[in-house]
Amino acid sequence: MTSNRPVRVAVVGAGPAGIYASDILSRSGLDVSIDLIERLPAPFGLVRYGVAPDHPRIKQIIVALHKVLERGDIRLICNVDYGVDLKLEDLRRHYDAVVFATGAIKDAELPIPGIDLDGSYGAADFVSWYDGHPDVPRTWPLTAQHVAVLGAGNVALDVARILAKHADDLLPTEVPQNVYDGLKASPVTDVHVFARRGPAQAKFSPLELRELGHVPDVDVVVYPEDFDFDEGSMAAIHSSNQTKQVVKTLTDWTLKEPEELTASRRIHLHFLHKPVEVLGEGGKVVGLRTERTALAGDGTVAGTGTTYDWPVQAVYRAVGYFGSPLVDVPFDEAKGVIANREGRVVDVDGEPVPGVYTTGWIKRGPVGLIGHTKSDASETIRHLVEDAGDVTEPGNPFLSATEPDPQAVVDALTARGARPIHWAGWELLDAYERALGEPHGRERVKVVPREDMVRIALAEAAGEA
Repeated sequence: MTSNRPVRVAVVGAGPAGIYASDILSRSGLDVSIDLIERLPAPFGLVRYGVAPDHPRIKQIIVALHKVLERGDIRLICNVDYGVDLKLEDLRRHYDAVVFATGAIKDAELPIPGIDLDGSYGAADFVSWYDGHPDVPRTWPLTAQHVAVLGAGNVALDVARILAKHADDLLPTEVPQNVYDGLKASPVTDVHVFARRGPAQAKFSPLELRELGHVPDVDVVVYPEDFDFDEGSMAAIHSSNQTKQVVKTLTDWTLKEPEELTASRRIHLHFLHKPVEVLGEGGKVVGLRTERTALAGDGTVAGTGTTYDWPVQAVYRAVGYFGSPLVDVPFDEAKGVIANREGRVVDVDGEPVPGVYTTGWIKRGPVGLIGHTKSDASETIRHLVEDAGDVTEPGNPFLSATEPDPQAVVDALTARGARPIHWAGWELLDAYERALGEPHGRERVKVVPREDMVRIALAEAAGEA
């Protein structure tokens, strides 16, 4: 084996975690050749498909990620599905190391009676729908007048806001046409958000919460009887400026007089209510039962035995995301992450699997913001570089690829019927979406069907070459 070639590394997943890992690796000082492999026809992961369309500020993260990829020293290979188009043995043949950054896109389970009734949904699926994800159905059953959202984080707020917001107020955004049409026809009037703990334990970010109060013709309703603060709550308020701001915003809303609530739609925020059962008739959701909880002194809660029934026709659980196992990769089923130690993937005996690494939510679980993702990637890449050692040494075990030529993997994929999309293809799709939005004063209108995305990116339609 020759040692006078770059270390070949595949990063699987072109969301923020994968792009940050690729960028950090490219600047590590290691002589490296990086391929960034993505299942979807477009890069950027949850920033493209997990951020609500009326949050363009957060989507500006894409600008920074775009700058990394347009440099050209990281090769983007989209529309290639790990586990389908290639497996670990293929990656080992073409690369010396692989970093899995596949994220966590499934809804965490909520094991309560009735959760599987017709009309009970996972928030992640709904987010994928309104963000125009190509792998979900184009329609969504928006027939409920009263809706429950379970959870106390930003995803719960996003779901509640999108459900309650008038569809016309989404028109300046990149909302896909089919999503606008669905929301426009929705009969919803009231969205109830339930949190099992108190206001000081809510995981809303202050800015997201304040924005909720500025949605046109949507009132935010909170209930003074849901407000309680124990010693743990007061400690959280005093130690965290973010918690302090959240509690202040919520408390200010309790001071609103009933006559001030004049909007045609309402978002109700309920605290100290633990969902215990989704109620059904004829297999369909007709209500939600919650148990009143009480703070235990340390910020945790205990049930009181008092229950309430809420007449709702749909329930959305926004209780967190969960990772999915990958073919041939050790997986921790309980935590929903790839089994790893500081980013080094480990086998059932806890021993590192040579040349296999992970980063992002599939490494640590679906917690933390962009800053965490960067530091997470730095830790993983530091270990990868350490393990690569001195690549000039003959026989370095890290240099394991038997077919390291960059063209070899593309040829192998094509031979299997895959249709890889590179950076130039994404630029075609990007330009096409922007052109769709331009006549309407919108930044872009997303192309939703996968086959259309691929056709445009590969310049297969007349006039798009």
